[in-house]
Amino acid sequence: MLRALTLLLICQLLGEAIAVLANWPIPGPVLGLAFLLAGLLILRRSPDWLQDTSAGLLKHLSLLFVPASVGLVQHADRLKVEWLPLAAGVIVSTVAAIAVGAVVFVAVSRLIGAPAEGEDRKA
Repeated sequence: MLRALTLLLICQLLGEAIAVLANWPIPGPVLGLAFLLAGLLILRRSPDWLQDTSAGLLKHLSLLFVPASVGLVQHADRLKVEWLPLAAGVIVSTVAAIAVGAVVFVAVSRLIGAPAEGEDRKA
């Protein structure tokens, strides 16, 4: 577990360092995730120790929402004033994420040769 957490933190640190030094608008953790993905693609598989730790982190992912919830409570006055643009942003980004997810799913399913749900299978 320590090895996997170290790898995850190194990837995040590397991404953060590159984002700051290059002055890119991309968040460091996103770059770190890209580095981790590139490394896993080079290996062509994910090591068991990384899979086990990742599954454990995902199991407790809801704990990461606690700080965000506290932030919402602390900014309740601001939310009362700016609720309409925030609600619009949440709705539009949710619909966009669902649409992009659907498009990517269909594209990947066609790429690997498996028909997406609802598509007619060719005989």
